[in-house]
Parts: sequence; structure tokens; C-alpha cells
Amino acid sequence: MSDYIMSQIKRDHLLNLLADGRRADSRRLDEPRKITFETGVIESADGSCHLRLGDTEVMAGIKIIPGTPYMDAPADGVITTGAELIPMAHPTFESGPPDENAIELARVVDRGIRESGMIDVKKLCIKEGEQIWMVYIDIYALNWDGNLFDAANYAAVCALKTAMVPNKQYGFGDDMPLPITCLPISVTEAKIGNDLIVDPNFDEEAISSARMTVTTDDNGNFRAMQKGGKGSITRGDLSLCLDRAVEIGKQIRTIIG
Repeated sequence: MSDYIMSQIKRDHLLNLLADGRRADSRRLDEPRKITFETGVIESADGSCHLRLGDTEVMAGIKIIPGTPYMDAPADGVITTGAELIPMAHPTFESGPPDENAIELARVVDRGIRESGMIDVKKLCIKEGEQIWMVYIDIYALNWDGNLFDAANYAAVCALKTAMVPNKQYGFGDDMPLPITCLPISVTEAKIGNDLIVDPNFDEEAISSARMTVTTDDNGNFRAMQKGGKGSITRGDLSLCLDRAVEIGKQIRTIIG
């Protein structure tokens, strides 16, 4: 995501550590960073979450409003996801319209939520063919220290699972929780040399050749995958990523569930 250039000394240090199965922050290769979060932090939103994954910090806000359904899905609610990499999050982020990195971030988060069926869109119908609920997911990177993909996923999931549909505001009765069916959890790995490491921090991302993000549902089913970077992911690499995504996904759900 950046044009950051690392010194050769620092790069060699990280590579030497990995050669011994170690990382600079003492984590195992398959160990994610600590997650802390708080929901309900934006009063004007219908759901929100402020989340930290290590030193990577993300805010997710949910807004739910009535809208018109698509013609080919007259009884289905609508989900729209956007992401913004604001300049205060990192010196390489610039103000202006979303760039390709922000667009990719939004698409990866959106795909995991949509393909897992996290929200039962059939239950977001107000009047078939005329009016449905539209769920807007807005993601803001507040500090970037690597792996925005997972941090944004976790923040969005936490915000959605605590969001309320504002029926009362529009005269439709009492407010109700969003119809949540599962918690889609993404696990991102970076490939450095021949090693795959879970939840790369900023320096680890900077020296990686490829990235793989795998999203699973509550039952460990694979719901979405996204490969990034110019390097290759072998069949063996993919198998390891899939196995880790299932196991680590279980761990993350115990934290944010």
C-alpha cells in the first residue's frame, strides 16, 4: 500500500529472524496480534466499532436507511461497503477520492460479509418491490501498522452485529437488531521468502512478496479469498492458508463474538 523503502540492515534482520522461525515482535509465525475493541462509539450511527489490531486502528460505522430495491431482487435488502485511508493514518495516505488500495480494502471486506450471508437480506424487505433497508458500511483507517484487511473486517463485523435497524425513526414500529446469521472472519497472511506469516505488521508487509486473505464463516466454510502482491502462492501455501484461516477464525470469534 505504500512506497516505503526499508533499510537493508532492517530487512536482513527480519529475514534472519524468520529463518529461525521468529518475528521481531516475538510472535509465532501463525500468531495474530492482540485485538481490542469498543462498540457503540458513534452516537449518530446505527452501529459502530473502534478496533485495534496491534497498532493498526480502524473505525467502522453502520448507517441503515430505507431505499428502493434492485429490479432483479425486489425483496432483498442492499449492502454497500466503502473504505477511506485518511492521511492521519499514515504519511503515505493522501486526501481525495478513494484510490485502488481503499477500493480493494472495501471490496475484500464486502465480499466476506456478502458471500457468507452474514446479513439475511430477505429480512430487510419493508414492502416487496417498493422499499427495503439499505445497509451502508463505512470503514476508516485511523492508524496503519499493517494488515488493514483483517482489522477492517473485524471492525465491520463487530459494528454490524451490534447495529439496530431504525424502524422507529421511519414510523415502522420498534427498532430491531440486524438479522445476523454468522460472523465472517478473515485471516491474512504475507509471504516472505518461503515463509507465510499471519497478520503481518507494517515492516513485514513491506518486505513481503504476496498476500492471501481467506474469510470463513462460523462453520469453517470458505467464503472468500483475495490474493495480493506480485509474488506467487503455491498449492502448498494455499493449503496452509486455508487451514490457518479455519483455526484462527475460531480464535477470533471467541474474542469478538
